[in-house]
Amino acid sequence: MTDPYAVLETVWRMESARIVAGVARVVRDVGRAEELAHDALVAAMEQWPREGVPDNPAAWLSATARRRAIDAIRREQNLARKTEMLDDARVAPAADETVGDGAAVVGDDVLALLFATCHPAVARESRVALTLRLFGGLTTDEIAHAFLVPSPTIGQRISRAKKRLAGVGPEALVVPVGEELTARVGAVLEVVYLVFNEGYAATTGVDWTRPTLCVEAMRLGRVLAALCPDEPEVHGLVALMELQGSRLRARIGPSGEPVLLGDQDRALWDRVLLQRGLAALARAEQGGPRGRYTLQAAIAACHARARSTADTDWAAIAATYAELAALTPSPVIELNRAVAVSRAEGPEAGLAVLEPLRAEPVMAGYHLLPAVRADMLVTLGRVDEAVGELDRALELVRTVAERELLARRRADLIGAREPAGYDRAP
Repeated sequence: MTDPYAVLETVWRMESARIVAGVARVVRDVGRAEELAHDALVAAMEQWPREGVPDNPAAWLSATARRRAIDAIRREQNLARKTEMLDDARVAPAADETVGDGAAVVGDDVLALLFATCHPAVARESRVALTLRLFGGLTTDEIAHAFLVPSPTIGQRISRAKKRLAGVGPEALVVPVGEELTARVGAVLEVVYLVFNEGYAATTGVDWTRPTLCVEAMRLGRVLAALCPDEPEVHGLVALMELQGSRLRARIGPSGEPVLLGDQDRALWDRVLLQRGLAALARAEQGGPRGRYTLQAAIAACHARARSTADTDWAAIAATYAELAALTPSPVIELNRAVAVSRAEGPEAGLAVLEPLRAEPVMAGYHLLPAVRADMLVTLGRVDEAVGELDRALELVRTVAERELLARRRADLIGAREPAGYDRAP
């Protein structure tokens, strides 16, 4: 018998952003839309166990949330004005339709919600938290862990973002055009990549990947590329997501276990996405100096073009990471550069790059630092130290799949067997 709660959890994780976005088009208020969507979720928890799971669970949730939105509008005695909004929403043009001056008219609820979260009235830290809540389906506690800050802080950021958007009014949910579109693109790219990353390497939970988030992020990236054909970084982000997304099938083993880059069957990589990603990268690199997404896409392209881990141009990857670190300094970028340096110049060189990171407060709770360090120590034969690093990583890791992977590596070391390694790329 189908477990209604399991179905509901899966559908909500996959479709909550679309449901909230659809309701937001009706009520023109992001915070209120999320509340109404959660009302529909509660209704499903009450009805589905009693009446059975509907044939189309996502449509049921969406319809229920929209009905509650309409009822709320009626209760406020604004039916006439709001009905006109509803009519507009029902006949909204498709994403590929254009108006007379050639500017795109986007009838995409999710994209409109995305631009709303990136409104200039919302501070960056609040924007990031709200995006992961709405699009990534993460709880406040999960977001707090991902950014290594207290949970109440994240709750306050999300609350501030909703209040800011409510103060802006209905125009917050309109996709901008012209100069306003160009001015907001950078913020939108950032949150699209956040959504993709949560799908590519989930921060919490049982599953290591959430492919539906990757697919949605890639779709949004392509829509943005059509809206902003002359913005190199838009194409750079599309290239990055498609090149990384091409590996998704190979990153999970038969039992759902993580498969790291060096162990992946490259025949499983999606060749269509690879070719699309390389073409998008070529277009991005024609547009001028390489930005952060184009540089990361160039790193992903090095892996895409290599026949194996040993055949990879690690020196080029290390140099590109250095260029990226100069553009956007980050301890995580340095961590990735250390892996490439270790491959190109040896583990001692990699450990030298890692050493300053051990004093970085933000890295104290990041499990990949000790995990990567363990890999380098093993190569040098310093097994006892490597086991200690894996113990630290196991204390910090949040996903079940990665915890099991680290535990297997630790068992391999104790059993004097050769571990697989823990490279992540890019």
